Amino acid sequence: MGGWAIAVHGGAGVDPNLPKERQEEAKQLLTRCLNLGISALRSSLPAIHVVELVVRELESDPLFNSGCGSALTEKGTVEMEASIMDGPGRRCGAVSGVTTVKNPISLARLVMEKSPHSYLAFSGAEEFAKQQGVEMVDNDYFITEDNVGMLKLAKEANSILFDYRIPIIGSDSCSAAVENPIQMNGLPISIYAPETVGCVVVDGQGRCAAATSTGGLMNKKVGRIGDSPLIGAGTYACDLCGVSCTGEGEAIIRGTLARDVAAVMEYKGLGLQEAVDFVIDKRLDGGKAGLIAVSGTGEVAYGFNSVGMFRGCATEDGFMEVGIWE
Repeated sequence: MGGWAIAVHGGAGVDPNLPKERQEEAKQLLTRCLNLGISALRSSLPAIHVVELVVRELESDPLFNSGCGSALTEKGTVEMEASIMDGPGRRCGAVSGVTTVKNPISLARLVMEKSPHSYLAFSGAEEFAKQQGVEMVDNDYFITEDNVGMLKLAKEANSILFDYRIPIIGSDSCSAAVENPIQMNGLPISIYAPETVGCVVVDGQGRCAAATSTGGLMNKKVGRIGDSPLIGAGTYACDLCGVSCTGEGEAIIRGTLARDVAAVMEYKGLGLQEAVDFVIDKRLDGGKAGLIAVSGTGEVAYGFNSVGMFRGCATEDGFMEVGIWE
């Protein structure tokens, strides 16, 4: 065994003009979450517990797009989704369309451990949450003033708006209004920076786990489901590795990005970083995304082809890094 390792992300695709204070807030949150995970790993908690613990912390802070602070649908509501996967036995759980569950990642774990299913959505997921006695809140809990303003901006632009944290003041000169807009399923979109959250861990016993949580896209259609709750697309864990993805969900789904990291490790014999680089380069078909990964032997890796990715990682030998840009 190579010791434990952990990585967290707060989304790929960052506006180059994101104010310095916002960048520092993001780094501080990622550092706090890393330290939370490190403490848990030093206490010998298994990987599956650690990824849930860290993602709950991210969901509880309005800075990124998950839990409190989630992006809003076209109707001004929040529909959240999350998934979790335990490498040993490849057990998994996922939820979509959650509107009143305070921590969707914990509900995803309950789906994995307390139901005969792997995936529950909308009213079925909400009813299961009530049966399990998880903490419920009004939908308003998840809605922030910043996001209400960003939804208004999105509607005025008649667009799906990705970077919900770009300040409204001065937004007319926002660098995200690019000359050659990115396309999603062949349709142009204005801004790219979804800021989903995720965590991957390999513990001291070599057990890998992964977890991902998001509010989705700003001004998305009600009922839209992205890659984050889809096992093999946004989240995957097995004996070889654990992977959490972020970015253009439709491209990640088409490329089955998370599973493909494990597949090229298994079938092509690539190392972890090689596998990450391969799928980012070969499997996105023009889409923009990023991912974090750990291996069962204690390695940690990340990759992205967007402008930046909020991420941090640490290993048992004392290495620790938090960054946004290349």
